Amino acid sequence: MDYKKSKAPVNTVTHDLMQFAEPTGNIYESVAIMSKRANQISAQMKEDLSKKLKEFASLNDNLEETFENREQIEISKYYEKLPKPSLLAADEFMHGKVYFRNPSKGKDELDKD
Repeated sequence: MDYKKSKAPVNTVTHDLMQFAEPTGNIYESVAIMSKRANQISAQMKEDLSKKLKEFASLNDNLEETFENREQIEISKYYEKLPKPSLLAADEFMHGKVYFRNPSKGKDELDKD
């Protein structure tokens, strides 16, 4: 999912915890899934931001020649306004856009056959 086009809320939203537990049957498992997805989104956002800011990196690390780049500031502001990775992950999870599986549950089901 493209986090830039997400309709996830920018601010924190109160959710019913039982809605989070429905897909997995366990609230703790749901939170673990959302946290892993949030880490994935965060890593992707950081990588994208680093690529864009790398274009503006100066080769000289001289403190006297430091200057502000308007484009660099605009890119940073854009990323600051995006929803946080945890909110994106919760939104994806609630809308069934996250694929997850529990290997231990699958193994138990195979043992019963």
